Amino acid sequence: MWLFLAFLMVPLIEIALFIQVGGLIGLWPTLAVVVLTAIIGTWMVKAQGRLAMENLRRSFSELNDPGEPLAHGAMILVSGVLLLTPGFFTDAVGFALLAPPVRAAVFAWLRRRVHVTQFQMGPDPRGPVHRDPRAGPRPGPRSGQGDVIEGEYTEVPKDKAPNHPGSGWTRH
Repeated sequence: MWLFLAFLMVPLIEIALFIQVGGLIGLWPTLAVVVLTAIIGTWMVKAQGRLAMENLRRSFSELNDPGEPLAHGAMILVSGVLLLTPGFFTDAVGFALLAPPVRAAVFAWLRRRVHVTQFQMGPDPRGPVHRDPRAGPRPGPRSGQGDVIEGEYTEVPKDKAPNHPGSGWTRH
């Protein structure tokens, strides 16, 4: 229901704002403002997106929870879509999402409403016995097999000379 209301109300708000602003400053200045906000917004999204990617890389390299950098990246992406959509209301929301304090507030609001039941990086140190059976099949090796590495091999004849040209993978 909320999504339907958003798709209904946002265009109506944009049309009303276009009529009001166009009546105050004229048609061409109104169109120029819309194009200018799209250009400035694109530049800001690119800069903020670069910072968000650096934060995400840092969280991965330091093995920290990537949830917040991912959420910030998603909000920057949404702000880019809003800024490229012609309109004053969508531009206002898009520019607001580019502000780090606004994104932090939205993330805090989402964090209070979204409950993560399990987050795990790497294998469970307690082993497969302590794993929640409702979590579904475990990626990787099937349980009970331990560390399994699949591959192909070819037996080398014993009479092979040590000066035989190798494959490059071994030293002779």
